[in-house]
Amino acid sequence: MRAKRTTTTLTVISALLFAVSFIQNTSAQQNTTSKSWSSSTQQGSPDGSSNPFRTTTTHNEVNSRSIDKIVVEALGPDGRYVPYSETERESVKVNDTTERRIERTYARNADGQRTLTQQTDEEARKLSGGASKVVRTTANPDANGSLQIIQRMLIDSRQVAPGSRDTTTTLFSADGSGGLSASMRIEEHERQTDPKTVEFKKATSLFDGTGHWNVSEVREGTAKQDEAGTNKEERVLRPDADGKMSLVERTVTREANTPTGEKRDTTETYSTNVPGQAGHEGLKLVKRESTVQRTDANGARRSTRQVESADAGDPTAALRTTQQAIDIVRPGTNGVAQQTSTIVTTDANGHTNAVWVDMGKSDEPAAVKVDPSPAPKKK
Repeated sequence: MRAKRTTTTLTVISALLFAVSFIQNTSAQQNTTSKSWSSSTQQGSPDGSSNPFRTTTTHNEVNSRSIDKIVVEALGPDGRYVPYSETERESVKVNDTTERRIERTYARNADGQRTLTQQTDEEARKLSGGASKVVRTTANPDANGSLQIIQRMLIDSRQVAPGSRDTTTTLFSADGSGGLSASMRIEEHERQTDPKTVEFKKATSLFDGTGHWNVSEVREGTAKQDEAGTNKEERVLRPDADGKMSLVERTVTREANTPTGEKRDTTETYSTNVPGQAGHEGLKLVKRESTVQRTDANGARRSTRQVESADAGDPTAALRTTQQAIDIVRPGTNGVAQQTSTIVTTDANGHTNAVWVDMGKSDEPAAVKVDPSPAPKKK
């Protein structure tokens, strides 16, 4: 039973992340002048193996200030929904170059009382020459309710040459003596080598406490655009037993728009960590994720993601489908869109089972507004 509930929890997280990603991708494609909207969803597993809950999101924007509130309620023992958690996000545009954001997370009890569990403050500034600086501070309340800073992140980005940008992220964590010490550093470099190609490299280093930074991971690759879409290839290197950087993973992503207006994304992952094998020489295909997004003649948007994974019981076999996530947004009456998200898993015997269903509605303009015409081809 515990294993089943753990699997269900991971499925729930995957469903929510997929739904949020789909809605965000949709929102990014729309221009909206609306200053307020709300949405609500109800989530649960068809077989009743997980406790149902519902989420309500509201967005309000006045002048240069916007406030988002996300309230999660869980089904109580008496069959009524009771408060579970609440998140507030506030953004204020101070001027043309500075924006401040604050996020507060609360736990809620059955009586509706809320307790602050974490607060994150962020200030983002645009500097001259295309540079930018972000300071993000995270604090938790102590036993007396006073906020204590547990983490601070500094992000510095600058354009070092036309088509070339460097970004350094430094993470400071609580050191146990009441202060903060540098614990992790991420150095990123992007360079446009020609009008259709971008090279990138991201190196993550950890501080060992003795004055040295040790590289723990390097991600590097290229993104190339052609008439049909974009191809991206990424290589992941980590230290081996001798401390030398060794190739452990490679991903190949293809994003394309079809003549019928569909958007197809496919990502294949090759790894030295093969399920069912203690060790593997070289890289082997272990996972494939495919997403298809389309809009029908009635304006409904449908996104289907399929996950194929290696079989731990038979490492030499071909990949098999292990999960499908289906997200549908249909325009409704009075400017309210109906949204449905379904997670379907496939077991080793090929049997499918709907393990998670998320149903909701939203009057967010980005979710309601639809364009039934095919997407234009990339030139």
